[in-house]
Amino acid sequence: MTSLHRGKQSMIFPNRPVVTAWASVVGKKEGEGPLGKRFDLVVPDGKFGEKTWEQAETHFQQAAMELLLEKAGEEIPAPELVFSGDLLNQCVGSSYALRGSGLPALGLYGACSTMAEGLLLAGVAVNAGYVQQAAALSSSHFAAAERQYRFPLAYGGQRTPTAQWTVTGAGAILASAEGDGPVLTGATVGTVEDKGITDANNMGAAMAWAAYRTIRANLEDLSRSPEDYDQIVTGDLGSLGSNMVREFFEKDGIRLGNRYTDCGVLIYDPEAQDVHCGGSGAGCSASVLAARLLPGLASGEWKRILFCGTGALLSPTTVQQKRSIPAICHAVAIES
Repeated sequence: MTSLHRGKQSMIFPNRPVVTAWASVVGKKEGEGPLGKRFDLVVPDGKFGEKTWEQAETHFQQAAMELLLEKAGEEIPAPELVFSGDLLNQCVGSSYALRGSGLPALGLYGACSTMAEGLLLAGVAVNAGYVQQAAALSSSHFAAAERQYRFPLAYGGQRTPTAQWTVTGAGAILASAEGDGPVLTGATVGTVEDKGITDANNMGAAMAWAAYRTIRANLEDLSRSPEDYDQIVTGDLGSLGSNMVREFFEKDGIRLGNRYTDCGVLIYDPEAQDVHCGGSGAGCSASVLAARLLPGLASGEWKRILFCGTGALLSPTTVQQKRSIPAICHAVAIES
């Protein structure tokens, strides 16, 4: 059997799974940002008609999946496998979103890297022929995340300069064995890294080293340079973390220049919106991928991108215990 593994951490998808549909649903603040007109649905009500923020997050996921299936059309069968996750304890947002759907589901927890992890696994499943259609689904909600990881909003706590704004939104992506659209050509599975950051309000610094390590591994494993990608996009380090990634590469003598950006930087306007270091959350990279990156590939604006989802693998308990924050980054190569 021919090995599809490359180097230490990477793999290739010779059957080139096709991204045939994508959908994004976001909240009011995200709709007011630079990508506002690109999202499929902007929901002005943060509770989305529900009683709680957590129930609202489930509704965001359901809306994203419904839009995905609608955009895929009747000619494309429903996914035979769904990889889903969110930031809520035990990923209850995803579980409630998919209950009663009849769709085979595998739950994931990769924090903000969940969409990259789900897309990677969807690519593996479709490339290997286990399924013809696989979907990746992830979400986050600002108010639900603040309540779980930091302080209830009613507390009125001061946000530190390094803090990022958790995106309220969800993204859904469909990978298929056949069809039209951008294709998944390879991926790099990240390693868990820990640089000793203990501040839950400094996610960018906690995740930057993991992003650097995965991007370096991708370049080395696949014998590539940054110039082989039109865009290398992390998600989501925000302005502080993405600047750290640039500095790490500059120490290697590599300047990433304009070909590198971050989903947490793209989704908000730092001048007009009070988001400090930018966006974060499992819904951040998911919605940016669906609203900006995949359409850019489909239109021919770019030929090849490296989508690098970054996640801080903390929990409310580890935050309270002042433990350091492990982080991970998974990368997926997508081509037009």
